[in-house]
Amino acid sequence: MYFKVSKKEFYNALSVASRAISTFSPLPAFSGIKIDAKEDCLILTGSDSDVSIQTKLTKSEECVLEIRDMGSIVIEAKYILEIVRKIDADEIEFEMIDGSLTKISGNTAEFRINGMRANEYPAIDFSKPKECFALKEETLKKVILQTSFATSDKETRPVLTGVNFHCEGNTLHCVATDSYRLAKKTIDISESLNFNITIPAKSLSEVVKTLEGEGEVEIAVNDKKAQFIIHDTIVQTRLIDGVYPETSRLIPLQFDYELTIDSRDLLNAIDRASFIKNDGVSVIKFSLSEQECVLSSKSVEVGSSTEVLSSASFTGNSLEISCNGRYVFDAIKALSGSLVIFRLCGEMKPFIIKSVDDDNVLQLVLPVRTYA
Repeated sequence: MYFKVSKKEFYNALSVASRAISTFSPLPAFSGIKIDAKEDCLILTGSDSDVSIQTKLTKSEECVLEIRDMGSIVIEAKYILEIVRKIDADEIEFEMIDGSLTKISGNTAEFRINGMRANEYPAIDFSKPKECFALKEETLKKVILQTSFATSDKETRPVLTGVNFHCEGNTLHCVATDSYRLAKKTIDISESLNFNITIPAKSLSEVVKTLEGEGEVEIAVNDKKAQFIIHDTIVQTRLIDGVYPETSRLIPLQFDYELTIDSRDLLNAIDRASFIKNDGVSVIKFSLSEQECVLSSKSVEVGSSTEVLSSASFTGNSLEISCNGRYVFDAIKALSGSLVIFRLCGEMKPFIIKSVDDDNVLQLVLPVRTYA
């Protein structure tokens, strides 16, 4: 195997493929990047068995690519990234000398690295699933950022560590919950499809890192895997087994109270009160009336804080409700727009938070009981 390639483009492609590689790889081969030199392109693959990323490098105006001998090799990701980054040359030559010994050179620098034979790398099926639809990159990024933060970080209920993508006809519902809070985003797609899958939040974070900001992402799914095709890169992920809980019944439909407030003012107020914690949790209390809205926090060990929310507007009878401050903070940060609306049902009933500017995204938080 021999090829010559532009350093910058090669390094960028290596960086993309390496995102799928875990520090604690289940197999030794998964600590490496598989490099396939084909007739007219380089294909780089990285995987940790849960997430796999394959990216293709072809000759273009920006990228010099000359392939003399085809072949495949697996090289430890941390070594090849370091070598390519430090070689001071615009173009890099890559040659397999003997078995798995590989020479990487540029200008006056030369490295010889022991790789692994390509047949030691587990076979990954990158065949495209049948159920396909397209989203703008910006839309997909919003979907992920507005939902995935609400997934659980505990493995006791694995299905809650992912975002549920449930498509009925032309409507895609994306839901995440850790059983104490919930985030839901609804979007319309051009294709009429029917599927119900749960994608690990970790995989979705890799998708966000791979998005380039412009253009469209093709999403292909079946009951075993999901693929996100972003230009010349495929991010493929396994799905989480198990039935996702029926969350629609958790979302209240009728409300007795409504609070409208400037999102920035409320975020700052919660941030100021967040140092006061009980057992490591910052519990905030809203004391709401049509005359005055107050945010307070109290701890026997630390003390208390009280702040009048001057930008708040409340309709309904007086209400006091306590909740986890971080959950409210995260929910508001995920919403776009300067004004947010809290719709509430009562002291110990779940409440929802929505943006005035976007009715398609909903955040739900469960209150907590306080005895102070």
